Amino acid sequence: MQHLQNRRVGVLMGGWGEEREISIKTGEAVAASLESRGHEVVRVFAGPGLDQTLRHSKIDVAFIALHGRMGEDGRVQGLLEVLGIPYTGSGTLASALAMNKGVAKKLFRQHNLATPTGYVISHSQLDQLDDLHLDLGFPCVVKPSNGGSSVGLSLVTTREQLKPAVVQACRYGGEALVERKIRGREVTVGVLADKVLGSCEMTFDAGTFDYATKYQGGAKYHLPARLSATRLLNVEAMALAAVRALGVRSYARVDFICSDTANDVVLEVNTLPGMTKTSLMPKIAKAAGIAFDDLCERILADATLDPVQVGPEVIVEPAHIVAAVG
Repeated sequence: MQHLQNRRVGVLMGGWGEEREISIKTGEAVAASLESRGHEVVRVFAGPGLDQTLRHSKIDVAFIALHGRMGEDGRVQGLLEVLGIPYTGSGTLASALAMNKGVAKKLFRQHNLATPTGYVISHSQLDQLDDLHLDLGFPCVVKPSNGGSSVGLSLVTTREQLKPAVVQACRYGGEALVERKIRGREVTVGVLADKVLGSCEMTFDAGTFDYATKYQGGAKYHLPARLSATRLLNVEAMALAAVRALGVRSYARVDFICSDTANDVVLEVNTLPGMTKTSLMPKIAKAAGIAFDDLCERILADATLDPVQVGPEVIVEPAHIVAAVG
């Protein structure tokens, strides 16, 4: 492996979808940080024809600064695997599992991790909405099953609001996740190299930690989360269990609701959390004594490809056969 300073780093940003603007902010922050450390950086804007763009860029390693569909869901990771370009963050399978919230919730339950009750519904199942919702009740949270940055998220308090919210969420990927609203503290935990970095609690006036609250102001941040020492240890242990359940590597951010009844539930795992200097992951790292430039450097140092080695062939000698004499 070439020394880090001698590698041509491609920072992948932009993308195809609704999180393009946030991705570009992340990408520019990461690119500027790496350049300040002496790296040769190429800004790679993802979109149609990305395979040709990557070939022409002649990069040695990719720092993925994409968010959402066609970036965080394993597809770009798979392309980089095919091209043989090491990349930051989780591998193809873990990225796909974490991005599909319905599948991720099933895996959380298999690993005894509490997660809100809910269901996944596609646009073609709208006529079954009443049957699927049953006694889930209100309020409930509706969001795209494959998406991030709280795009398409709605807090639904009445049955009349439910179908329009599902239709809105289905615009982003064709499926919506409907979950019971858990009242409690919004907490996120940063994980780096399979160790907990720390936690952050978000408070806000809006009903949910939605896109506007995240990116247009209105939220306050408390580092670490304002929980008892015992409860905070439990949340951190759950965060590690969640990333391990999905096979996530390098770094991630795990979102929780810490309910008013002292129950902690996993919402989702973000395999490519925002990386502007004011994003939650860098805030957590800073509180842990890791500056933004150092965080970017450590993530870059973990860039790799999924292992595909084939083990040595094992030759099994046939068992000795004794013919019966009649």
